[in-house]
Amino acid sequence: MRTVAVVGASLAGLSAARSLRKQGYDGRLVVIGDELHRPYDRPPLSKEFLAGTLGEADLSLETDDEDLRAEWLLGARATGLDRTERAVRLADGREVRADGIVIATGAVARTLPGSESLAGVHTLRTLDDARALRDELARGGRLVVIGGGFIGAEVASTAYALGLDATVVEAAPTPLAGPLGATMGGIVSTLHVDHGVRLLCGVGVKGLSGERRVDAVLLEDGRSIPADIVVVGVGARPCVEWLEGSGVELDNGVKCGADGRTSLAGVVAVGDCANWYDPRAGAHRRVEHWTGARERPDAAIATLLAGGAVEPGVPRPPYFWSDQYGVKIQFAGHAAAADSVTIEAGAADDRDVLAVYRRAGVPVAVLGMNQPRLFTRWRKQLAAASS
Repeated sequence: MRTVAVVGASLAGLSAARSLRKQGYDGRLVVIGDELHRPYDRPPLSKEFLAGTLGEADLSLETDDEDLRAEWLLGARATGLDRTERAVRLADGREVRADGIVIATGAVARTLPGSESLAGVHTLRTLDDARALRDELARGGRLVVIGGGFIGAEVASTAYALGLDATVVEAAPTPLAGPLGATMGGIVSTLHVDHGVRLLCGVGVKGLSGERRVDAVLLEDGRSIPADIVVVGVGARPCVEWLEGSGVELDNGVKCGADGRTSLAGVVAVGDCANWYDPRAGAHRRVEHWTGARERPDAAIATLLAGGAVEPGVPRPPYFWSDQYGVKIQFAGHAAAADSVTIEAGAADDRDVLAVYRRAGVPVAVLGMNQPRLFTRWRKQLAAASS
């Protein structure tokens, strides 16, 4: 291959670029990113950066002496992929022709319809999002977080530490039931109540009120929650619209094999936009976690450079972590695969728990709350069992 284009300049794209060089690719490397920023770390955006304890320079994912010998096209949004010409089309009219293409365009935060014109309403996905929200939180006020997932919970935790009055609204009966299951999702979400953050579950949001700036969140049961700042944390959708009509099969993102291979030869996908096949489950999964974006590009790049002639390995069980109200939450595996969950160590009331999820008696996932040593041991066992 003379030229490889990596479309996406966040962690997954950077990891792919690094993997290309590590695996011996010595040709032209072009990295395309729609943001103007060099690759940065996203997990701290809802925590240390939002709290003001971490600066922008601390977010950099590149080392001072790193040189990937890449051409960086930043602030350049991909608008199409011409499979005949092997070209990535950009919004400014340019085209980047490449023999190999890595799709790493990630995902974008979902918004609340009708909220675009109201000041004080935020999503949190990018560095620019975090800058704007940090400035607002520094001024104080009443915060309402719509969505009780990990981003929403972390924002509420940070706001609590900053002294703001915070409310979390979750449409589901139990926050975090999707990733953690109902039992452990309920235990983790009580961290809000422990710290005086109001948690409203089982009620949807009808809309927002306010003239130019939001002043309340309107619930479907008729209640109105006063708000000076609103954070919408209702998930993300994969950024794959630019691939429509390209021949790349799309299904909840870019549909891939277990090695990141797409329906087009010489094109692989990694990161939050990639819907990889999971041989353990016999189904495709889109894994939106930091570790997946860092680890899986190695397999995808090996496939790309070998023209698909390598046998894909079994990826490690997905892993993610969250820091809320001073509690370290760690999770590995798939809760949805379990038919039981038991607390193996600690006590739920103390928010100091190691819980193991099993299916037919076989461990399929593990959750730790302030149990890093035990969690690490169980995570290694899960990875060994699945390899």
